[in-house]
Amino acid sequence: MTDDKGMNMSEIRIRKRKRMREKDAKSLSLLIEEAVGTPVFEDEPIDIAESTDYKLIFVGGEILGLVYEEKPFLTIRGMLKYKPSKRYITVDMGAVPFITNGADVMGPGITDVDPDIEAGDMVWIRDIKNEIPLAVGVALRSATELMEKKQGKAVGTVHYVGDKLWKSGE
Repeated sequence: MTDDKGMNMSEIRIRKRKRMREKDAKSLSLLIEEAVGTPVFEDEPIDIAESTDYKLIFVGGEILGLVYEEKPFLTIRGMLKYKPSKRYITVDMGAVPFITNGADVMGPGITDVDPDIEAGDMVWIRDIKNEIPLAVGVALRSATELMEKKQGKAVGTVHYVGDKLWKSGE
């Protein structure tokens, strides 16, 4: 797939990749750990790079994290590796094909949420059957509001299975 400038859209463009200082890497790890409820990036060297949509966090050559609007979080591959216990939003199986195509999460498809989610938090979306990560996004409502299942957008999707970030790890 190419865009109107003839660029290959299936590849993520990475610029300015550099190794993080140990102190900065540690504080970044702690921020993500606090958000997802599980230790991440233990004593591994971390690189940070810019891409078109957000900053990328490389751990041992793999993109396991991202920084979106100054908020660090795990990528889907990072979740598969570290198995987070917090900031999840569970959706019914009917929502899965839409979410894996990059759609935002709509209120009625939500079946469960981490009760500590606030509007503006980075969250991960999982399906009700397998509880595996499908996407990463930004909660547009608090946990209480999410569980009300009101019509309309509930989570803005930032990264999903099958997007160019996911494909870069294949």
